[in-house]
Amino acid sequence: MASEIWTEKYRPTNFSEIFGQEDIVKRVQSLTNSLNIPHLLFAGPAGTGKSTMALVIVKELFGKDWKENYLELNASDERGIQIVREKVKNFARTKSIGNIPFKIIFLDEADALTPEAQQALRRTMENYSSTCRFMLSCNYSSKIIDPIQSRCAAFRFKLLEKKDIEKVLKNIGIKEKLEISDGAIEILYEGSEGDCRRAINLLQSTAFVSPIVNESIVSTVISNAKPKDIRTVLDYALSGDFQMSREKLLDVMLKESISGQEVIKAIQKEIWNLPVEPELKVKLTEKTGETEFRIVEGSDPFIQLQSLIASFVLAGLGK
Repeated sequence: MASEIWTEKYRPTNFSEIFGQEDIVKRVQSLTNSLNIPHLLFAGPAGTGKSTMALVIVKELFGKDWKENYLELNASDERGIQIVREKVKNFARTKSIGNIPFKIIFLDEADALTPEAQQALRRTMENYSSTCRFMLSCNYSSKIIDPIQSRCAAFRFKLLEKKDIEKVLKNIGIKEKLEISDGAIEILYEGSEGDCRRAINLLQSTAFVSPIVNESIVSTVISNAKPKDIRTVLDYALSGDFQMSREKLLDVMLKESISGQEVIKAIQKEIWNLPVEPELKVKLTEKTGETEFRIVEGSDPFIQLQSLIASFVLAGLGK
């Protein structure tokens, strides 16, 4: 257990093992079964199955010869025009091994390619379409130039729902002989925010501590702000007690080692559970977004969070 990375060990090897993207799986499987796929563009958040989908397609098409017919490049590391001119062209112009008449090039994080590299890639996709198919994955399809998007069949991946994350974690739990409580799965899902890879990594980190995975162990590993602690901070603020609210906030950040951005996320979620008018919730959400932007830009997190709870105090006083 200790020597393997579970995200790789339990990576799906066929279409039936990919959860949460059923509509995409059906369409892609149909294309793969025809043995003639177009250029493909996979767009969506991290940890939703884009790279896994590419690997499954290649293995289904080429079988045991898949490594000879597949080139994977991480565009965030190799993103200049020279890479497209050399590695991509050299691989694309050679004939495939086996019965499938084309090879496959997978460009991960293609939205990190420079505009010049994307223009060069556009021409390469045209010139070598008879011997090569391109699969591109990205977080933001808007960063891919239109000429490339129009040459690809686009598939938009979504964040996984709780039921899908639960299936994956329970399957791993059975194979690794773990006892995972329902409460632990709930916290793992909230901590992953729909990112399956992150959920598996969190489970593995927790399993190193104990084979009995419960809420308290998961909370310790994730080290996220607890909703009840954040609610206490906000309740003090809305009641007008700025001093107690500030002390509780400091307690949460220092004793629990919670970052300012994690606190902001927890506050944003908790706002909608507060017993205040909807109009006030909207104003507080706007103020939370402004504070988060300042923290991201480099402002001192604790000073900005104090400013935020001061806004809650004023809101509670009707000002």
